[in-house]
Amino acid sequence: MKLHLSSQIVLNKVPEEFYHPRTAVERSEITRCEKIPTDIFPKVEEGAASIADEVAKLIKQRKDEGRYCVLGLGTGKSLIPVYDELIARYEKKKLSFSNVIVFNAYEYFPLAKNSQHSAIAQLHAMLLDHVDINPQNVFSPDGTVKQDDVQEQCRLYEQRISSFGGIDMMLLGIGRIGNIATNEPGSAISSVSRLMLIDAISREEMTMSFSSQEPVPPCSITMGISTILAARKIYLTAWGEEKADIILQTIEGGITESIPASYLQTHNDAHVVVDLAAAGKLTRIIHPWLVTSCKWTDKLTRAALTWLCLKVNKPILKLTNKDYNENGLSELLALYGSAYNANIKIFNDLQHTITGWPGGKPNADDTYRPERAKPYPKRVVVFSPHPDDDVISMGGTIQRLVNQGHDLHVAYETSGNIAVNDEEVTRFMHFVNGFNQIFINEKDDTIKKMYKDIKKFLAEKKEGDIDTADVRTIKGLIRRGEARTACTYNNIPLDHVHFLDLPFYESGKIEKLPMTEKDVEIVRALLKEVQPHEIFVAGDLADPHGTHRKCTDAVLAAIDLEKEANAEWLKNCRIWMYRGAWAEWEIENIEMCVPMSPEELRAKRNSILKHSSQMESAPFLGNDERLFWQRAEDRNRATAKLYDDLGLASYEAMEAFVEYKPL
Repeated sequence: MKLHLSSQIVLNKVPEEFYHPRTAVERSEITRCEKIPTDIFPKVEEGAASIADEVAKLIKQRKDEGRYCVLGLGTGKSLIPVYDELIARYEKKKLSFSNVIVFNAYEYFPLAKNSQHSAIAQLHAMLLDHVDINPQNVFSPDGTVKQDDVQEQCRLYEQRISSFGGIDMMLLGIGRIGNIATNEPGSAISSVSRLMLIDAISREEMTMSFSSQEPVPPCSITMGISTILAARKIYLTAWGEEKADIILQTIEGGITESIPASYLQTHNDAHVVVDLAAAGKLTRIIHPWLVTSCKWTDKLTRAALTWLCLKVNKPILKLTNKDYNENGLSELLALYGSAYNANIKIFNDLQHTITGWPGGKPNADDTYRPERAKPYPKRVVVFSPHPDDDVISMGGTIQRLVNQGHDLHVAYETSGNIAVNDEEVTRFMHFVNGFNQIFINEKDDTIKKMYKDIKKFLAEKKEGDIDTADVRTIKGLIRRGEARTACTYNNIPLDHVHFLDLPFYESGKIEKLPMTEKDVEIVRALLKEVQPHEIFVAGDLADPHGTHRKCTDAVLAAIDLEKEANAEWLKNCRIWMYRGAWAEWEIENIEMCVPMSPEELRAKRNSILKHSSQMESAPFLGNDERLFWQRAEDRNRATAKLYDDLGLASYEAMEAFVEYKPL
């Protein structure tokens, strides 16, 4: 069963020569904007294996020399695939860590004695407990010391590193704000090991690494920038779209203390290893025509002309030969013969993505429409990772599909129970208890006892405590009720509303369980029951909590199984990917764009507002102060404005989709 198909989605749009140059000359040409040597791999596993190759090579080299191999190791999630690969090699007896010295890159502070949530405990769980390293060869700052003793401890830590001849190789992840270890923005290039206040964004990321909801301590004892740069070789890793912006700034931007990772530009043997998603904003990936000759596909031409329009502030049909020549796009003039020919081709391509009939227009010529006219009406399944992603991401399209007579089902993949505040539980339990006393008036004290127990639990609950099963169930019921209300508002029959409650989500923690075959089979059962002609699935792979990606992987795996089984329904089904509140599809990849009038956008807002627990008091709004309906409207209006700026039809807002073709 293929459980990670979403990781291959990006392959559909990036030619191999942009991320895997064949010669040193080609590499020199396409990486001219990059200030740190960067290797891009189509899959995370391939990138992790390349780093593991270098680590294994160094360990064996030092062993042959009769010396210790000194490694500096971080504990970020980006390094887990690397550690998994090293463990696999050890288990196959291809690698030994008997001559390895490890220095932990940072430790949380303050920590209680024997804390299970220390950075060194995470490093043991990720790697050290699974290999044959001598425990005496593992060194880490101590997060349990008194604050007055931290400075002296840092001095001794630096001294210990020096006593082993310095660090041979440093393995690091990168935070969303450019931190390495926990050197936050503002860290000086000369900084040494020290106590550091952890930024709020970094703490949010670190919470994902904790095995419970115990809060991350406010500070850390971290290796300094100069300590890291003193390592003889450095590898920095990043995976996924959420790291694309910071990778661009680190590799192609200037050296600045606001992005500590940019200091790696000063190192003579630093390397960045990323997957295609994390490399997605690098010039050679997003604007390759600026660094090399291109094989001009329709999508690449569309991307180039969109970029050119925004740069010269003109709509497509007003671009001139001069505009092309002055901005490095003369190849397109040679290919199309003139600016006009290229302009009209891309204008028409974009025009054909716009449709007010997301399920296809019956009794109409569908030659240039994104969706087929037949069959009509279509059976449609909208998969929603959380109980509000459907209306946040494609609420306007859902209205169109229902109003145009299609048989629409909504499948809520997770309960969404951790995203409900305790106050909501208290409010609903108060209502249920009152209802029981006024209308039922039974002697059965079950509800009264549950009300009392839950009130007691919530009153005594400490930050980081996991909710009881009853509290999680109530929170899930709150989300279900809101989802049903929104569906009723959108005229979706309640027997077409499915709550899948995928097991991977029910950890009670921010960090979820691994997605397994059990999750996939639940999704597959629904697909076999409905046998849809059209599927909508989340393509927002930069979801900061990872739930969207896992939900998408479950759907794609189920579709893959049906494809292997030669399911008849799948032969007449199209799969569309939408994006959520965080980002929109790049315009060169948009294949269907559904416009909304002001009234339709207002109706979409109303359906989002039915999810009242997700308004101002929602736990995971992040650093963006906008509420979900505001983010959705801003994104939809921005898409419409882009189409307008390019000289196409002007709408109030638009929702965009990309077709997924089973691999």
